[in-house]
Amino acid sequence: MTATDLGLPSLRGTEGVPVLNEGEKLTGKDFSSDQEVRWCPGCGDYAVLKAVQGFLPDLGLRRENIVFVSGIGCSSRFPYYLDTYGMHSIHGRAPSIATGLATSREDLSVWVVTGDGDALSIGGNHLIHALRRNVNMTILLFNNRIYGLTKGQYSPTSEAGKITKSTPMGSVDHPFNPVSLALGAEASFVARTIDSDRKHLTSVLAAAAAHRGTSLVEIYQNCPIFNDGAFDAIKDRDTKEHAIIPLEHGQPIVFGGGTKGLVRAAHGGVEVAEIGDADGQVSLEQVIVHDAHQQDPTLAFAISRLTDAGYLNRSPIGIFRQVERPTYDDQARGQVDSARKAAPGEQSDRLAALIGGGDTWTVV
Repeated sequence: MTATDLGLPSLRGTEGVPVLNEGEKLTGKDFSSDQEVRWCPGCGDYAVLKAVQGFLPDLGLRRENIVFVSGIGCSSRFPYYLDTYGMHSIHGRAPSIATGLATSREDLSVWVVTGDGDALSIGGNHLIHALRRNVNMTILLFNNRIYGLTKGQYSPTSEAGKITKSTPMGSVDHPFNPVSLALGAEASFVARTIDSDRKHLTSVLAAAAAHRGTSLVEIYQNCPIFNDGAFDAIKDRDTKEHAIIPLEHGQPIVFGGGTKGLVRAAHGGVEVAEIGDADGQVSLEQVIVHDAHQQDPTLAFAISRLTDAGYLNRSPIGIFRQVERPTYDDQARGQVDSARKAAPGEQSDRLAALIGGGDTWTVV
């Protein structure tokens, strides 16, 4: 039986993903491997792993039809700790390997686990092309804003001025905003969540898994050894109310206990405004209502630019964009099916036309 047969959402965008038989049920323990989990004490990866293991049974899929592909880095140990198929692959190239899997095996739910260094440095080109192609996969980008595995060098998301072993006088690089990058590549699903917020993380994972196409989920993940406290502002109970800008589709974008909201700015972007009746304040009716399904990513991009690139004193959290458009692997399989259905004579004619096309010549 498949998800389509049961009238379930088309997980990972493929109609042929086998689901469990009626009455069968898996638990988080079923998705836990026998390998010792080895990250530094206090690492945010533990929380993400537990959330993923607890969420995977909700997919209703067989373990052998789920595959996790990782690159290189602390986060890329993920496949060892899940009792699914997996591959610890090449630095930065996990999206490319996952593209091949998703295209050739429509019966698989394909996931990529990567980090800010793996995905945005050596793997930047592979990431943006997977996003623009809209391949059926979910990419979990663990962002701790540092190179952890290689012991604390600055990464493409480290803030300007960051003092590390490789930048003893402070980084002069301008950091990437992963969400802005994904929206610029016209990814069809882009979200951001936090390692320590189990409920929000799980809800975002569910939406990402059900999305048809490439889903990118940036996960703020603390590195207690080399970059501890990078996300204190959005985690501390005394500051997070004013630091987190929650995004919920169909709801006004308000935060700060309802005292602040996002409005259109005169320059065309968005800005934070105080909500109230006093001069200089705005009414709730003037606050932007979040529309994650808007085909034009311009507003979502503008919202992503509100992310503070320094100490994250302010950051939008939630689903920025969730739209439908044709997927690369579905279309590629469609072309293959069309060619296979052609009459033998037509197939021969096509092959002859390719071999003897206008780009060939005879040397005499």
